[in-house]
Amino acid sequence: MTMPNENFPQIITLTKLRSAILKSVEQLNTEQLNRIPEGFNNNIIWNVAHLIASQQNLCYVKSGQEALVPDSFIQSYKPGSKPEKPVSAEEIEHIKALLISTTAQLEADLNTPKFDHYSAWVNSYGLELNNINDILSYLPLHESMHLGYIMALKHLV
Repeated sequence: MTMPNENFPQIITLTKLRSAILKSVEQLNTEQLNRIPEGFNNNIIWNVAHLIASQQNLCYVKSGQEALVPDSFIQSYKPGSKPEKPVSAEEIEHIKALLISTTAQLEADLNTPKFDHYSAWVNSYGLELNNINDILSYLPLHESMHLGYIMALKHLV
């Protein structure tokens, strides 16, 4: 059997990006992670959780699979959403753990037929996403953009 990294090298990039994201926020306290600076709609922890929600929606839900997080999590952090209340220190630790665990599970699931029946769609940037390979190519772009937001927010909190 071939290892997923050989068939899906994008997962290596995704894993490294998520490690960089965790490293970039590890020294921030709960207040800093929750602060929404003037001119912004979201905060750092929203951006981190949004990456999980997006990956789960794009990979699992659009493949007709059950997400690894509750639908309420996806709804809370979907595009266009805003923080409704501060995220507790306990929730923050859970989100950080999910950032890694959902990537590891995605890597394992790539060796299964879970993603064989993907619902193709066009995202807000006009990119056609027709299958899991398209999604795996798109995710690092999306995550890098949010890492940029996180870095900008860090300077303001």
